[in-house]
Amino acid sequence: METHLARGTRLGPYEIEALIGTGGMGHVYKAHDTRLGRRVAIKQLTPEHGERFEGEARAIAALNHPHICQVYDVGPRYLVLEYLEGEQLRGPMPPEEVLRLAAQIADALEAAHAQGILHRDLKPANIMLVRREGRSGGPDAKLLDFGVAKVLTADPDVTVTGHGVVVGSPAYMSPEQIDGRELDARSDIFSFGAVVYEMLAGRRPFDGRTTGQVFSAILRDEPAPLDAPAVLVQTVSRCLLKDPAERFQTMAQVKQALEGSAAAPVEREPSIAVLPFANLSGDKENEYFADGLADEIISSLAQAGGLKVIARTSAFAFKGRQEDVRGIARALGVRSVLEGSVRRAGDRVRVTAQLVSAADGSHVWSERYDRQMADVFAMQDDIAQSITLALKGRLGGAPPPARHHQPNLGAYEAFLRARHHLFKFTPESFSRAKATFEQAILLDPEYAEPHAELALGYFIGGMHGIHPLRDVAPIARREAARAVELNPSDPQPRVVLAAIAIAHDYDWTAAAAHFTAALTRPMTADSRWIYASLYLGALGRFAESAAEMARAVEQDPLNPTWRAVWSAHLLNAGQPQRAIEEASTAVEIDENYFIPHFILGEAYLASGRLDDAIASFEVAHRLMPWNAQASGLLATALMRRGDTGRAATLVQEMGEAPRPVWGRVLFHLLCSELDAAADWYERMIEARDPFAVVYASSPYTKELRVHPRWDALAGMMRLPAGGR
Repeated sequence: METHLARGTRLGPYEIEALIGTGGMGHVYKAHDTRLGRRVAIKQLTPEHGERFEGEARAIAALNHPHICQVYDVGPRYLVLEYLEGEQLRGPMPPEEVLRLAAQIADALEAAHAQGILHRDLKPANIMLVRREGRSGGPDAKLLDFGVAKVLTADPDVTVTGHGVVVGSPAYMSPEQIDGRELDARSDIFSFGAVVYEMLAGRRPFDGRTTGQVFSAILRDEPAPLDAPAVLVQTVSRCLLKDPAERFQTMAQVKQALEGSAAAPVEREPSIAVLPFANLSGDKENEYFADGLADEIISSLAQAGGLKVIARTSAFAFKGRQEDVRGIARALGVRSVLEGSVRRAGDRVRVTAQLVSAADGSHVWSERYDRQMADVFAMQDDIAQSITLALKGRLGGAPPPARHHQPNLGAYEAFLRARHHLFKFTPESFSRAKATFEQAILLDPEYAEPHAELALGYFIGGMHGIHPLRDVAPIARREAARAVELNPSDPQPRVVLAAIAIAHDYDWTAAAAHFTAALTRPMTADSRWIYASLYLGALGRFAESAAEMARAVEQDPLNPTWRAVWSAHLLNAGQPQRAIEEASTAVEIDENYFIPHFILGEAYLASGRLDDAIASFEVAHRLMPWNAQASGLLATALMRRGDTGRAATLVQEMGEAPRPVWGRVLFHLLCSELDAAADWYERMIEARDPFAVVYASSPYTKELRVHPRWDALAGMMRLPAGGR
């Protein structure tokens, strides 16, 4: 068994500083080049690999490309490499970022192929994202480890290393690589397609529990469909064709296809943003009615098949701003924008609406409606149907479904006022929303939407410590069940029932059934948040949960909540730098909103940026003093900096019944006080604090999950085996 090199060991002019990695071909060390005074990485190869690849390494060293890790030197059984600091490539990513990085990877592979060199082991683990000092924008890709690459020759045995032994990583191998056939650039193209697929989806195109199952999937199966821009899907699909003759034949062709993808609009489907309608009425009290009309049209269009509709929060971010429609469309990533106005006088209302093309600002469709207020619902339906028909010829949208119930006007107006207050996440705003939703229900007991929104409000209030979930879960369940009874086609109340089944009942089977029913319908961003956080994240499926939150952000790109929550899932998925970037963007969207500051602090803390973390937690604590999560993490960060007095004060202020209890658990976990953390975790489970399941598989609870009491705690939550 080969031992590691100790600190201070010399390999020629290179002095070993630390072991930084181990792989199948040897060990990687951080080292100091005593001649040039620079830091380098040294890969010490095992005897068999050192002999096999030394000649090839000299050829690879001749490669000089900004997106290939440079080989500086070759010694007896070791390579001297450029030292890089960054993160391993991980998906999912937004399509724009995938395109940018994929172009860099393709360019690097094209350069290597031009020198007659295959990579043969292209995979996310061999691609590092490195941020360059003084450069704006995202990090750059660097290809690592051409260690199993083989210089192309005319030798027909070029496909194997040794006696027919296949070299590479199973999940990313081409079919011909698995079969031991002759390889050329098209094998790297297949692996490239597998990598880009994972960048988009957050999962591998071919997977299995064993290497044999993975090989079988690559040779026989087609990957699951991608939810991505059509031109990008076509590029990846062609890279992954089983027959090399049917793939792109060169990386130059792949680059050309990627350039075509970049030039095309980056959107997954026909798309529209409905801007808030201008209130032209003399009475400013009608503002909510104008907003509500646009909101109802958004809801109606969102139920139409094949049409991407930007959510209310992002669309309404432009309210009152005199901006060019084309700029708004670019900011929201859509092809079309609906704008309009409302003039209400007595019992009559006049609505004008026009659909504008983002490409050139031209009017695709316009209409004026003069109606009695009693006809407002028919008018909404007319507008939604007309817009969809106008889009259908150009973009392929399908008509929205028929309205399940026409509420009376008083109930509808109360519902609009209530929803205006709901999503401010403060005790006062929830109290106002609750009273007005109940008024809408009283005025029209058959109106499903107030029941659905009230159920969601109760659950969100339990998440944010506004009230204990244990106290309000029966009410939320009753309201959600009534909403399903009144409107079985609405997925939102089913998602709330799933959330209660998990966070309150610990009934994972019932939750899965509710989610299955909900996922057959177009999902709202808040439904995606619940599915990602309480189900996928709770089971440790962080790549999937991050992908789900990426879709929520795409639906609602200017909503600071969803972008911040996406950041939290990226952090759990091991991408702290991207988490910092997305949380920072959320703060920029709304600097007075506590959730982005709190999650940005989490990302800073995970990255070792203690002072930055404390600054973010201070803001979050100031904005939400009732929430023990901010108190707990602020106290932890202050303890680490040595400010034990203030930390103790914060812990004391949390008291014996903090809301949510998770804030107290966090403090003890991060102070490595595992017995106390286990005590409070048990109290959290008994209190039905939703964060008990949200964080059951997170990096925060890693140490606790090997504590002697964890099995009992997991049993209390009835965690499935995959979440323990």
